[in-house]
Amino acid sequence: FDNPVDLQHAGDGTNRLFVVSQRGLISVFKNDPLTKSAQIFLDIREKVIAGGELGLLGLAFHPDYEHKGYFYVYYTAANPLRSIVSRYSVTKTDPDTADKESGLILLQVNQPFPNHNGGQLAFGPDGYLYIALGDGGAAGDPQNNGQDRSSFLGKILRIDVNNSSGDTLYGIPPDNPFAGNTKGFKEEIYSCGLRNPWRLSFDFVTGWLWAGDVGQNSWEEIKKKKKGENYGWRV
Repeated sequence: FDNPVDLQHAGDGTNRLFVVSQRGLISVFKNDPLTKSAQIFLDIREKVIAGGELGLLGLAFHPDYEHKGYFYVYYTAANPLRSIVSRYSVTKTDPDTADKESGLILLQVNQPFPNHNGGQLAFGPDGYLYIALGDGGAAGDPQNNGQDRSSFLGKILRIDVNNSSGDTLYGIPPDNPFAGNTKGFKEEIYSCGLRNPWRLSFDFVTGWLWAGDVGQNSWEEIKKKKKGENYGWRV
């Protein structure tokens, strides 16, 4: 594999593993010690700008993937530089091949710098999709995005992919911290004050959300994420 950045399974009982490669490929293979090769599940290299901290960074399968065939990817694109969350579908004829023409963009976030892109996607026990976004890059969060609740940057977002609302292809969970606010805060925000939450996952037993937040200079942080919490970056 070339620069693998994520490893997932589809939760559909087929005992397969999916490897995300930074340049824009997703490979699939049987979860078996005798497996000697992998098949390309999705190739979106033409859409992805990769290198450094840029690229295809995240993959999550719909909780009902077995019936819906939907999965979600997070990647960076150019002109302008931005992070994209997009939904794709598996083909109806081959479970090991995705329909690359089925891409449907749910969310786009412009990026001021090429680093600190976050990139993890994960479905929680509540069925909502969680999206990790870094502070936009450079050093010291020069735009103070982590504390700016009118920005998606420096946040973990939480959206409902099963219900659309208005002009968006997703809904806002009604218990999101800023759902229905009139202050201009992004209603998608679940928690804020993050530098670069590069990876996150849910504990199967407790349902807790854990995130690894890339630190600056001397510190790295592993945090249990709670709804509505401000984790302090950059102050």
